[in-house]
Amino acid sequence: MTPSPAPPPDPSARQAALLAPGREQQRRAAMLSVLGGLIWPLQAAVVAWAIGHLLAGTGASPLLAAVAFGGLGICRAALACLAEAQAQAAAEAIIAQARGALIASEARRAGDSPFGGAGSVAALAGEKLELLGPYVARYAPARARVMVLPVVILALAAWQSWAVGVVLLISGPLIPVFMALVGLAAKEASARQMTQIGTLNDGLVERLSALVDIRLLGAGDAVAGGFRRQAGDLRRRTMAVLGVAFLSSTVLELFAAIGVAMVAVYVGFSLLGALGFGAWGGSLTPEAGIFLLLLAPEFFQPLRDLSVAWHDKAAASAVMDELAAHGAEEGVALPGTGGPAARLAGPASLHLRGCVTPSGRPLPDIVIAAGERVALVGASGTGKTSALRLMAGLELPPQGRVLVAGQALTPEMADAWRARLGWMPQAPHFLTGSLRQNLTLGRAGDLSDALASAAIGAVVEALPQGLSTRLGETGAGLSGGEARRITLARAVFGSPDVLLADEPTADLDPLTARLVTEGLLAQADRGVTLVIATHDRTLAARMDRIIDLGDGT
Repeated sequence: MTPSPAPPPDPSARQAALLAPGREQQRRAAMLSVLGGLIWPLQAAVVAWAIGHLLAGTGASPLLAAVAFGGLGICRAALACLAEAQAQAAAEAIIAQARGALIASEARRAGDSPFGGAGSVAALAGEKLELLGPYVARYAPARARVMVLPVVILALAAWQSWAVGVVLLISGPLIPVFMALVGLAAKEASARQMTQIGTLNDGLVERLSALVDIRLLGAGDAVAGGFRRQAGDLRRRTMAVLGVAFLSSTVLELFAAIGVAMVAVYVGFSLLGALGFGAWGGSLTPEAGIFLLLLAPEFFQPLRDLSVAWHDKAAASAVMDELAAHGAEEGVALPGTGGPAARLAGPASLHLRGCVTPSGRPLPDIVIAAGERVALVGASGTGKTSALRLMAGLELPPQGRVLVAGQALTPEMADAWRARLGWMPQAPHFLTGSLRQNLTLGRAGDLSDALASAAIGAVVEALPQGLSTRLGETGAGLSGGEARRITLARAVFGSPDVLLADEPTADLDPLTARLVTEGLLAQADRGVTLVIATHDRTLAARMDRIIDLGDGT
């Protein structure tokens, strides 16, 4: 019995792992961004000192103040540029790592993805992952500034005037509280938008694959109308996300404007002598008043930046939730790496012992000797395809053992075992590449014997560019029988020791079925272990042995 899988990590752990590749760069970006923000109080102090001395008539040097202010400004701009470069590098590293992991996971998948169709996965790997960039480059540094700069500015303001400190202390926390409330709605709206994008992409892939049938049935207008409705729904969801973002920014600006106005009113009336409280040990000096007026807007600026990036966080959170859902899905992963490997030594024998299908249906014990020809028959749903996939090492049984070449099949040896196999699936599937690439799958060798075994040489010569003709995923330009024979040629290329064929003659005309049958038997005649799953009793009768899996009850 195979060990039960370990429970998947929680979403927060997955998000931490997702952001790990650029962690050090994110820290540097946050530190540089905070240091750049801390320069402004120094610039404000220089300006307040210069204007205060001019008003007092003590003769401050304008040139010295300008040089100090400009030098600090250059340092601030340099730190901002360095912080932005580090944040952008972190974002690129995180996106590249996440995309690579997603593509590797899909490449090793042994069956359909429970997450969604090809459109959903492509949307996640493409446009959705790019939404992590603004989150890392803008939101993360803004959050670091919010954690430091308002506290420092509040302390400096309270040092000059406790009244101004009270104003900032009251008005400041209202902003993050409201942003948190709006953030809940923003995340939900973004999640709905992300889901709709995936659904729309899935629908587009399905309609494109069935484009010929749609045109033959005259259903073009109905399909186009459906897409218009879906696109309209996505547009409304997108506007809902933008509406939440604009609402957050509007309320933030309102609170910030009120806070700055209250500080300005207090400073103005204090300098006019109308207010005699709020300053430590006496009245407010012009230098302190100017310093406070320059600090007040900067107290709210990090919160403004965070609000602008709040939509980036909502969109990125929705994407990270999708990535977490993709990582937690219970799909069947391909044992091994799926890469090339040296052939496993030993006889080309197969043995299923106490195995059950992924759906839980028990399979009979099956023993197939090297060089034997065996047909698996039975009603639909009895496990013929599942048995073939277990023999091919495309899956491991949830219960029982698979023995190949006289030893138990494990994930570590799956690649070496599959190197000895030829696989002919029930539904032909091709890479979006040339016919030669589809036949060789990157392996070197002469194709003439494989084409002759499948009786497909004349068909290849009739194609516009022969072996260089590019095929779509469904084998565009090939009939069903031709596509089936191409898969046979691919299966026998490289002289496999074991050939597994799933319904090789299904839905074929008698002539094509005879050609495929003769091609399979020719491989058996040279000593290949041949196992077929079929409903074709004529084909089954030509095998050495028939294993009946039952009637499905």
